[in-house]
Amino acid sequence: MKSIFNIVSFFAAVALPAQSAVISEMDKYVKPRYRVIVDNDFGGDPDGIFQLVHQILSPSTEIKGIIGSHLKPGDPFDSSKVTAENAVKKVNETLEVMNLKNKFSVFQGSNDQLKDLKTPNISEGAKAIVAEAMKADEKNPLFVVCGAGLTEVASAYLMEPKIADKIIVVWIGGPEYPDLATPPPGYTSLEYNLGIDIKAVQVVFNESNLNIWQIPRNAYRQTLMSYAELITKVKPEGKTGDYLTEKIEDLMKRVQKFNLKIGETYIMGDSPLVLLTALQSSFEADPSSSSYAIKNTPKINDKGLYEYNPKGRNIRVYTQLDTRLMFEDFYSKLKLFNTKK
Repeated sequence: MKSIFNIVSFFAAVALPAQSAVISEMDKYVKPRYRVIVDNDFGGDPDGIFQLVHQILSPSTEIKGIIGSHLKPGDPFDSSKVTAENAVKKVNETLEVMNLKNKFSVFQGSNDQLKDLKTPNISEGAKAIVAEAMKADEKNPLFVVCGAGLTEVASAYLMEPKIADKIIVVWIGGPEYPDLATPPPGYTSLEYNLGIDIKAVQVVFNESNLNIWQIPRNAYRQTLMSYAELITKVKPEGKTGDYLTEKIEDLMKRVQKFNLKIGETYIMGDSPLVLLTALQSSFEADPSSSSYAIKNTPKINDKGLYEYNPKGRNIRVYTQLDTRLMFEDFYSKLKLFNTKK
């Protein structure tokens, strides 16, 4: 273990590249008040790419690292055994499209799920979380925003449990709580993101004292962008708009080959990560336009289901999201970014 923490100390001593101003009109008046590490399976569902672009364009959050994490084995988006490696390639591709190559520190997560509840998967992504969390001279709070599995967060905690009171984990994942929402028609009991790495979620929920803001399935399903909005408000905005639109249209073509009819909306389920961090209220800062319930952290069983845990610590569970603010802010920032070009 000593060698692990020698590496972590090295990362902590190295200053990571700070987020550069990408919208000069906003940068005059908006200064970073939070640090953010973005952790997502960018090689999977394209909603993660939309979240990444939106986070990059949000000057109140300073991105301290972008982690490409893994998918479930055999995932239809990428069935390879190097899904985290491929996620990093997608991040770099996105940054190149935005003319922001090498402007952010990009880290690869583990390609695999945790093997047990005690052993971390040592990856550059997990080490980056520990390094940033353990910095003593940073005044801005640190959010680790996760749009997929929790392998890197769980591994970081197992490597250094002291990070627990130094970060807020904002996680898109988990099924509905029976007292808060009704599952969707034809639902699966194992929610997609939780199923990426059940043991990692067990570490974070059952074993750690990490501060969690959870956006479960009933909440992230609220984030519907229509295809009409995509082609009128995203596609016209330069290379970045074209690139994002292409990601959704490619998926629409792909599902048609299997005779699936997905309608005219797409769930941008990872975008709440931006809403809850960058778009907080000006005074008494909080995501005040979205609603949450305080719940005892449930125990996650081996099937990935909740079990009532009256002794569980309090966590936030978001029930209603301000999608108007979230989407209008995204469209406006994309336009400002394109105008700058």
